[in-house]
Amino acid sequence: MWICLNDAFLSIVAKDCPPDQLLVRARRKSDIERVFPGYPIKETRHTDYRYRTTVPRHVVADTIANRILAIDYDNFKNSVEDHDLHAAYARVWGIMYALQQGS
Repeated sequence: MWICLNDAFLSIVAKDCPPDQLLVRARRKSDIERVFPGYPIKETRHTDYRYRTTVPRHVVADTIANRILAIDYDNFKNSVEDHDLHAAYARVWGIMYALQQGS
C-alpha cells in the first residue's frame, strides 16, 4: 500500500517480516522517522526503496488511523509544505488524472 501523507510518502507491505508486523519502506529516511519514530531503519542501496523498518501491524494501523482523524485541510496538495514532496505528488496527480480521462 502506498501512503501519501502531507509530510511523508511510505510503501507498506507484508514482506520479510513476521506476520504480526509490516515492512515500512520509504525513499527518504526522514519520512519513516517522522511517521514511525524510534524504529530502527535499515539503509539498503540495492533495493527499490532505500530505507525500511518493521513495525507492528497494530502500530501501523493506529498511526495511519490517527493521521486520518487529524485531517484538517480541504486540499491535500496545498497541505504539502515540502517542495520536493509536493512536486512528486503533483506528478502523481497528473498521471492519475490522465488515467481518469481514459476511463
